[in-house]
Amino acid sequence: MEKTVLKTLQSTIKGEVLHDDEFRKWYSVDASSYQIIPKIIVIAKNEKDVVNTIKIANKFRISVTVRGAGTGLVGSALNKGIILDLKNIDFHSVSKNHIKVGPGVIKGNLDKILNQKKMFFPPNPSIGSFCSVGGMLGNNSSGSRSLKYGSVIDNVSEITFVNGVGKIITLPKNKTISNQVLKLTRKIESERFPKVSKNSSGYRLDTVKANNDTHRVIIGSEGTLGVIISASLKIKPLPKKRILFIIEYDSIKDATKNCILINKTKPSAIEFVDRTTLNQINFEFSKKAKCLLFVEYDENLKSSEKKIKAIQSGRIVKKLLKKSDIQKWWKYRDSSLYYSLKTIKKERRIPHVIEDAAVPLENLPELFSILSKINKKYNTKSITYGHAGNGNIHVRLISDRRDIGKIKKIAIEYFQEILKIGGTITAEHGDGLARSEFVREQYGDENYKIFKNLKKFFDPNNLLNPDKIITKKSTIVRNLENHPSN
Repeated sequence: MEKTVLKTLQSTIKGEVLHDDEFRKWYSVDASSYQIIPKIIVIAKNEKDVVNTIKIANKFRISVTVRGAGTGLVGSALNKGIILDLKNIDFHSVSKNHIKVGPGVIKGNLDKILNQKKMFFPPNPSIGSFCSVGGMLGNNSSGSRSLKYGSVIDNVSEITFVNGVGKIITLPKNKTISNQVLKLTRKIESERFPKVSKNSSGYRLDTVKANNDTHRVIIGSEGTLGVIISASLKIKPLPKKRILFIIEYDSIKDATKNCILINKTKPSAIEFVDRTTLNQINFEFSKKAKCLLFVEYDENLKSSEKKIKAIQSGRIVKKLLKKSDIQKWWKYRDSSLYYSLKTIKKERRIPHVIEDAAVPLENLPELFSILSKINKKYNTKSITYGHAGNGNIHVRLISDRRDIGKIKKIAIEYFQEILKIGGTITAEHGDGLARSEFVREQYGDENYKIFKNLKKFFDPNNLLNPDKIITKKSTIVRNLENHPSN
């Protein structure tokens, strides 16, 4: 069958159809710790290629997994069937308050285009120079300034996608489809959705309040409901001025408690880094300092400075107003993942699994308590950084990566504790291979049933990125790259 699929694709697709071992190996990995070797790679030239790929996949019952720039951390872009690369669908057109883009547009290039017009698209993941807009839509990306401006889901007005049977749909424009989505939305148990400011787990039916919101179910769906071929992004004028405060703290507990007060002053960002990142910064911090907060404001700078000076419980070691200085210090924060990898020997790097939980801000100190107990119980160490203002902390665990039993036990325990305090298992990176098996636990049986109905509505033959979000399999430690268990 594989040869027939290959020949059919090669005779139909205008872009590239690849089958050589070297290409299959290249597309078997992304920025996660997982590896799955696909059968065929299609590099689409245009939207017709996307439609034809999905129609051919339906004919031969082979899966299709869409791929952006491959910067995802949980294996969302990996699968066994066809990998559909959209890097060449990279058009853009700017209007007054929107930019219409193809999924292959790289965020770094988008920023340059908008910067010339003194505008910006607010979500700013630290990997922003390299990730694609399609990937950002697929996992509902955020970044440091989501505290003020929200995640991708809050900054998109329209999406055009190809569903699981090859039909092009635009939401919220298509009223028939919108009404079907709204019917499902009205059945959800909203109390089972975590009350957090960022959430990339499951399908975000809780954000669909009216017809004009129905495109939001596609955002964060990791290519399981449809393949995005264009999106209309909301853009805003660049702030005229910014001010960034670097505050050092002698205890993580003190910093997390202070976040709650600082958040009331309405900053655009409150970011946290622990000693690992702090040690990499070319600046003489106090020897007692255990962590830093990066607190930024982009309006009412004078009154904001008075407010933060009155309530901060650490020590302000830097007040930055010059654009170049602010950018330099944000690079330190954005390099936290790199610093953590640089610090840990490869064989001691536990795969990205618990790296993206978020809790209501008032429970942020509790998140660190949970982590401390896990480190003690399982004899692990952890490096932490992230979007403290959103209660979203990224965790890199240090232990023997070969002990897969330990990896799974830690994940189960951590997620159970996070859910007990009203959190989400993933705030911005998605469920992927690392967390899809925990989606039912987060949302409950009733909501999970609605998720399955939504999936069936858009992808009746379960061919779009199967076993992501909706799955009966445990994939948390399966398919780990170069792992002795594989």
